[in-house]
Amino acid sequence: MAFECQKGTESLKICSIEPAKNRDNLTLASEERKPSYKLDAKGGIVNSKRKELLIVNEVLPDCQSITELPPVLISEILNCLEPKELGIVSCASTLLYRLASEHHVWKEFYCERWGQPTCQAPFGAEHSGEKSWKELFVEREFRSKTFMGRYTIDMLYGHTEDVRAVFILSSKKLVLTSGYDQIVRMWDLEEGLSIASSRPLGCTIRAVAADSRLLVAGGTDGFIHGWRANDENPHLFDLGAPENQNMEFRVWEHDGPITCLALDFNRMYSGSWDTSIRVWDRSSLECLKVLIHNDWVWSLAPHDTTVVSTAGSDLYVWDINSGSKLAIIKNAHAGYTYSLARSHTGKLLFTGGEDGAIHMFEIFRNARCHVRRVATWIPHSSAVNSLAFEFPWLVSASSDGKLSLIDVRKLLRTNRNSTLTKADNPVDIVELPQRMLHGFGSNLFAVDVGSNRIVCAGEEGVVRIWNFSQALEIEQRVQVLRGLRLENRVRRRKHQLEMNGKGRHGDQCSFAAKKNQMDGDRNSWHNRRRMTWKVKA
Repeated sequence: MAFECQKGTESLKICSIEPAKNRDNLTLASEERKPSYKLDAKGGIVNSKRKELLIVNEVLPDCQSITELPPVLISEILNCLEPKELGIVSCASTLLYRLASEHHVWKEFYCERWGQPTCQAPFGAEHSGEKSWKELFVEREFRSKTFMGRYTIDMLYGHTEDVRAVFILSSKKLVLTSGYDQIVRMWDLEEGLSIASSRPLGCTIRAVAADSRLLVAGGTDGFIHGWRANDENPHLFDLGAPENQNMEFRVWEHDGPITCLALDFNRMYSGSWDTSIRVWDRSSLECLKVLIHNDWVWSLAPHDTTVVSTAGSDLYVWDINSGSKLAIIKNAHAGYTYSLARSHTGKLLFTGGEDGAIHMFEIFRNARCHVRRVATWIPHSSAVNSLAFEFPWLVSASSDGKLSLIDVRKLLRTNRNSTLTKADNPVDIVELPQRMLHGFGSNLFAVDVGSNRIVCAGEEGVVRIWNFSQALEIEQRVQVLRGLRLENRVRRRKHQLEMNGKGRHGDQCSFAAKKNQMDGDRNSWHNRRRMTWKVKA
């Protein structure tokens, strides 16, 4: 933020205001504070903050309130606040409410937590009837509370053997599963019905990934099987159609089973037990980079220009463009590091291992890349096979047949001027999960989260959908009732104040009447006494 101030004037001249860059509210430790004291020409100590305040007071001597500042300056001040603080400030006045509600920072708040919305509403689209970014944020934040409420379970039958991979395509309300029966199946997320299934692919399918344009599956034969989206198909992919070279493809480069897959806008990523990750061009299907590890690759998570992977018991951070290794965490778990999840900002990492523990890491990118462990959970008694993250919930599936739900909000420091005191000794931090879901009698191999639902599957070959929509409906009714109670309370309070005002005025009148009556009685008594004495005289 750049300002130019002129002394001797009564107004603040703003030449240029640059919005805060690299804003990331979901960090655990802020930048170091700059010293507020410096030496003057005589060697004395001067408080720079106090000096700045004196300059501002000289420049704006007549400003008694923040609402008297220019709207552009108020907007820049609001840019430094967090969602809760922004909501509190908006209650101060109508001007602040309008500026805070229409502020562009709500888009940053939303995208850094959940990415781009499925149906994006342009900022400031109040006239078209679409939701603003603030409304989208408040609605999504409200929906995140439902995972602590009631749920129903839908059980999907169709696989004949173990299910090894689960993927939720939230934008199209689809669930994709695969496993030892060599078939990729597509399910309707809302209804829980089977939509389509592929022909047997000739090997165990251990990984599935998809977006609105492409579906890929990786097997133990080292091949990547892919389907391109068909715009004429309401369910995007023609899994059950005869083989079509225009809509279906196969690529092979790996020398071992494929264990993980991921997609972004331009690239496709695959990890294998041949100790490598291969980066592919989505359009030409050519291999662009090969990232070699020291052990079997178990999982990967790309973001922007970096990709994070787990191989053996280690955690790696790679630069995609150069193919160089940016950081490595040795022995992240006691045993293999099976699972990995990453936040939308790319700065928070979650790993699950053979030891039943879940670790939370933070990535710092300055001149060099640093990875720091922040917290640890031990919710399971066996290996953590899969992780899924949708802010603020981290969901884990384990071989002990349990799901754990972890809310990471209390570990996040959204204020840049504060540091995380717990992170000083991260090894000693052992957090507790917020909720455990039971009811499985066998190993769980895969889990995913999205659209108020958790989908998991495992050794018994049954796909379970934990539906929390009922909790959302209950919470909405509770919110409506709470609003009605608040409105009735305000109405009763207002009526009580009016009645008290009328009653006080009536009491004053009656008191004055009684006083006048007493004075009149006293005067009449004195008059009668005078008359009596006159008669006697």
